[in-house]
Amino acid sequence: MKPIIPDFIDSSKEPIYIQLYKKIRDDILSGSIAEGERLPSLRSLAKDLNISVTTTQLAYDQLLVEGYITSRPQSGYYAAQVFPAGENHLAQQIMTPLSDSSLFSEESTPYICDPDCFDFNKWKKCASRVFSEHSDLLLFGSDPQGEAALRHEIAKYVYTSRGVTCLPDQIVIGAGTQQLTSQLCRILHKMDISHVSLETPGYLPVQNAFKDRGFSISHIPVGKDGIEISKLPVNISTAVYTSPSNQFPTGAVMPVGRRRQLLRWAADNDSIIIEDDYDSELRYFGRPVPALRSLDQDGPVVYLGSFSSTLFPAIKISYMVLPQDMAGIFSAMKSDYAQTCSKAEQLTLALFMEEGYYHTGIRKLRSLYSQKLTATLDAFEKFSDKSVLAVNTNSGISLILRVKTTKTAERLCEEAKSVGLHMTPFSRLTNEQTASIIFYYSELPVRQIRPLIKQLVSIWKKGPSPGIDK
Repeated sequence: MKPIIPDFIDSSKEPIYIQLYKKIRDDILSGSIAEGERLPSLRSLAKDLNISVTTTQLAYDQLLVEGYITSRPQSGYYAAQVFPAGENHLAQQIMTPLSDSSLFSEESTPYICDPDCFDFNKWKKCASRVFSEHSDLLLFGSDPQGEAALRHEIAKYVYTSRGVTCLPDQIVIGAGTQQLTSQLCRILHKMDISHVSLETPGYLPVQNAFKDRGFSISHIPVGKDGIEISKLPVNISTAVYTSPSNQFPTGAVMPVGRRRQLLRWAADNDSIIIEDDYDSELRYFGRPVPALRSLDQDGPVVYLGSFSSTLFPAIKISYMVLPQDMAGIFSAMKSDYAQTCSKAEQLTLALFMEEGYYHTGIRKLRSLYSQKLTATLDAFEKFSDKSVLAVNTNSGISLILRVKTTKTAERLCEEAKSVGLHMTPFSRLTNEQTASIIFYYSELPVRQIRPLIKQLVSIWKKGPSPGIDK
């Protein structure tokens, strides 16, 4: 029989018997008091805790009513079976305190943030202001379109950074590009557009979003200057999804002349352009090419942007800028839009942008990522003996690696993982069957890039493992 030692709080509004009840309940749930274990008698427990027998009786009665303990005549009180046999481990997991560091372990995700890439102290400062100065706003539900304060800041930002002119009412906030794409599908259906043209290779989650919602799809090849406009359909209303500033996954950048050509195609064919400008800020040498939307402010261009690459991956806040007519369609149906971004995070981001921290962070990222890119390219050049070709576009957070080997892309990625490098087979994110690899160099601290790539290349140069690689 284990001693029961509750930490009574005299100043608490809860009666002593409730505090005792909770202590015994929690001990049973956590397994500290095992199933079938006998509890102290009423009198002995009252004596040990220096409380009245009546108080212990009230605590035990509550435990009896709720089924945490049982009473056996002439024997005493015993811990009951709270969880099915063999599931006591569940109780232990449930009762694990939140302070347990194991609950905050790292997840295995494709996107990892180098701590040097983001000033969390400034973010915490803005978050603190939300709860201290604007806590009243948190008592109300969130606007499905997104918080007005954040949409106002985004409108200012896209104008100063990308030349996109819009009103806050034209902006829709979403928890990632996929959620926004799903809503965009609804708008397009309202416009009687049921066909979409997609880049190939391209971002599969977005492709699947259109496919799942019944769109007929044309796959348009991507060349060194982006999507091949000559292959786009004519004489039908369609929507074309393109990432012209840093095409994923090839990294192709569409020049201004081709952008104007794409705008003419859209006008001539009564079609919509969906411009995914997801990391246009991350261009390290020279000025970014003007956004399609900035070249035709009143044209049929939906502009998409995201904060995941420029802040930290866990903040799933993206946005789209709709043409006025499409914004009107959205407004009529926004009550059905299940926008899932945290209101507190939206308000924090709005303050973060208002204070100029976001602009400062972008400048820091450009400088830091350019160092990482240079170090990565130099390391592969030095250690690979031309067995690895790194496709450089001077932008973004990743590179495409073309490896001269008999090993599969999956095997190369597994070997990269063994030295702590995250890589993804090109074919996993696209419909292209190729041995090429996508390498997120942005994750690595600059000082680690050279030694890790040296180690990686050494492993890659070893022969294939029998029975695994062909």
